[in-house]
Amino acid sequence: MSSTTETKTRTLRPDEIPMTSPQLMSRYITDTGKLLPKKYTFMSAKQQRKVTKKIKRARNMLVML
Repeated sequence: MSSTTETKTRTLRPDEIPMTSPQLMSRYITDTGKLLPKKYTFMSAKQQRKVTKKIKRARNMLVML
């Protein structure tokens, strides 16, 4: 038997996403800048609220346009 090691990439939880990183936050918005609903992001309501707050805060700080 050969042992294969697979590395799993861990997705970041909403509270771990840095607000100064628009590349990571861009997976939660559409091309036109609208926020994706939780039925497309597959997050709980609590996580969705945290992501929404972070994106809106980043927009206000002009990090993410």
